[in-house]
Amino acid sequence: MILIVVKYRVKPEAVDGFLDEVADFTAATRAEPGNLWFEWSRSVERDDEFVLVEAFRDGAGEAHVNSDHFRAGLASMKPLLKETPLIVSRVVEGEGWDRMGELTIDE
Repeated sequence: MILIVVKYRVKPEAVDGFLDEVADFTAATRAEPGNLWFEWSRSVERDDEFVLVEAFRDGAGEAHVNSDHFRAGLASMKPLLKETPLIVSRVVEGEGWDRMGELTIDE
């Protein structure tokens, strides 16, 4: 799978409404057949930073970046951002989350 983590720094006036502004892009991406997850979080260290963790099955990433909703999503985000997002994008083995072997919880 391809695993992607992106950090978005948002302008102060856009912080409170940012997740609402990307809601259509998020829903459309989650509906893609090759999407495994697409999850937003807010940084606990920077009030203006949102972190997106996303994953796609092998071969599905290209369809994602070539989709109309991807282009529209980036265009709608651009005026809300204070700088170019930071990204880590890697191909990794597997197609989902594994349990952490170093910290097991008896259920």
